[in-house]
Amino acid sequence: MTARTVLEIGTLGGYSTIWLARALPADGRLITLEYEAKHADVARENIQRAGLSTEVDIRVGAALDTLPVLAEEDQGPFDLIFIDADKPNNPHYFEWALKLARPGTLIVADNVIRDGAVIDAKSADPSVQGVRQFLELLDHDTRVTATAIQTVGSKGYDGFVLALVTDTDTR
Repeated sequence: MTARTVLEIGTLGGYSTIWLARALPADGRLITLEYEAKHADVARENIQRAGLSTEVDIRVGAALDTLPVLAEEDQGPFDLIFIDADKPNNPHYFEWALKLARPGTLIVADNVIRDGAVIDAKSADPSVQGVRQFLELLDHDTRVTATAIQTVGSKGYDGFVLALVTDTDTR
């Protein structure tokens, strides 16, 4: 099955946005959320150069402010949700992802290994703590089936989470 609706939390320069948008079918749409206006401007230029401006809607502002607006606009459910923003807010992004999902939605969260730093429960790094809290939520949430996959490359080692939404009932 092809994802027709994609939500990306964290745009930066639009690299992932472009790859995600290229995979969309002709009637697909992608909404991407970027906190910094200057990053959104760079992404907008890159997306335009890639010929994908009509498929991509860039929203500027704090994602935790923008996500409720998407819900009010009845933008969901999304088929794919990609979380790649400030890591301290990953637990909150995950909760919003579930609100904007349906059974069968795939949630992908990037940078969850952090060179192995996530194993240190006493780390003072807010990014590490955000990822740890996110992983803890995944472990206890019966609405998803998830796994973390470690990657190794030129940037060292990191990884991502794949979480399949199996139920959206919050009971």
